[in-house]
Amino acid sequence: MRLNFSDKWQPFALLLIDVQNDFWEPQLQAAFPEFPNKIRRLLNFCRQEELEVIHLREVFEPDGSNWLPRYRLRERAICIRGTSGAEGLDWAREIPGEKVFEKYTLDGCQNTQLIDYLQTSGKRFLLTAGLATSVCVLFTAASTAQLGFLTVMISDCCADYPESHGITLKRYLNYLLEVVTLEEIPSCLETWHSQIQQLEAQINSVE
Repeated sequence: MRLNFSDKWQPFALLLIDVQNDFWEPQLQAAFPEFPNKIRRLLNFCRQEELEVIHLREVFEPDGSNWLPRYRLRERAICIRGTSGAEGLDWAREIPGEKVFEKYTLDGCQNTQLIDYLQTSGKRFLLTAGLATSVCVLFTAASTAQLGFLTVMISDCCADYPESHGITLKRYLNYLLEVVTLEEIPSCLETWHSQIQQLEAQINSVE
């Protein structure tokens, strides 16, 4: 099947999740030394292909007003607004025109502005990457998959404690989520368009 899309990546978006200073811990840096380079390459690919990049960032207020209950109990949180820890890492920051959505939950879909934007902009297929695989990336990806979006995790553009990383990818592979590597993305485009068309045909048939 040949693609006839004038803007082949229009139904797609990359959700780059929590690539922030406080999450890039020394243990993760040691376990995933190629992660920064992978994220650079992923962003370069998306920008060159005009695949929309959306940044999600966890941000908590200094006064504790939006802290999760467990954070309040321990009287400590990370990614506090106005601190360097809440800032995006230098090699993963947005460029002009790229949207940034803040969240104060592990699941980015709790921010209804994100979902409203994805739906109104016609997104059907989401690529997810970032920190950490088993927490904010998984929670967000699992939610989008349950909200009607086809969702992929880019395995080598995520990082976590190695055991958690491996278990998460294995557990959800082809269950809620598809798992691919950065190198596989271009070759998947035709299949992904077919999946979008098949899903839309099925939805239309029952309406």
